[in-house]
Amino acid sequence: MASYNKVILMGNLTRDPQMKYLPSQTAVVEFGLACNRKYKTQSGEQKEEVTFVDCTAFGRTGEVINQYFTKGKPIFIEGRLKYDQWEDKQGGGKRHKLTVVIESFEFVGGRDGAGSFEGHRNVGDRATP
Repeated sequence: MASYNKVILMGNLTRDPQMKYLPSQTAVVEFGLACNRKYKTQSGEQKEEVTFVDCTAFGRTGEVINQYFTKGKPIFIEGRLKYDQWEDKQGGGKRHKLTVVIESFEFVGGRDGAGSFEGHRNVGDRATP
């Protein structure tokens, strides 16, 4: 059976990127992303819903994100969903987490974070201005 795993999101970082290195010296960057959805209820009231997403980027992609992004900055990402499971060390219970693994991203807005797409794109592990 065929399958397809693709995620496209645009939002603002909820925290500064945190960079670590694997034993192979590959950079790993993790950050949170907030994606807002505005809608109108049946009664006409304006509402806003926020979805918080954990994101991970590897290699040069992660290094560029760590260098240029901080909490509150907008970003456009493309990637795939990854589901992790593990045993809790304290309680022994099963834990799980759904994360977006970033495969490419684009800067959004001008230097101050506002405005239109600047057209920067990162494909794979090669940063392309």
